[in-house]
Amino acid sequence: MTSRFTELSFDCHDPERLAAFWCEVFGFTVLDREEDSIEIGSWEPNVEDHRARQMPVTLVFVKVPEGKTVKNRLHLDVSPIDTSTKEEVDRLVALGARKVDVGQGPDRTWEVLADPEGNEFCVLRSLAPGEFEG
Repeated sequence: MTSRFTELSFDCHDPERLAAFWCEVFGFTVLDREEDSIEIGSWEPNVEDHRARQMPVTLVFVKVPEGKTVKNRLHLDVSPIDTSTKEEVDRLVALGARKVDVGQGPDRTWEVLADPEGNEFCVLRSLAPGEFEG
């Protein structure tokens, strides 16, 4: 018996705003909207596909009253696929992300950003043709 990783949930104050941000980051669409939550993803989830194989996860944003108080213990890593890491960081900052220092130090090959509600994530090396030296 096994389980499947199906959703990653974010507690937040403004599910609409955060879902819109991450839809722009990944090119996702809204899959489901309820009173205090929104699910976004790249495909319409169904039980048959999940049972057959590991499918891409969806992101769920759930409204909660409390704010974020400490550094995330879990974070997303993203890799640009058609631009440089610097260009992607610039794009994400223009969408509402901000650069943050979580103690990563100066000698790194990635950028640490925070989404509009302060959730840290990393922008890794570009996977664009000609950008990645593997």
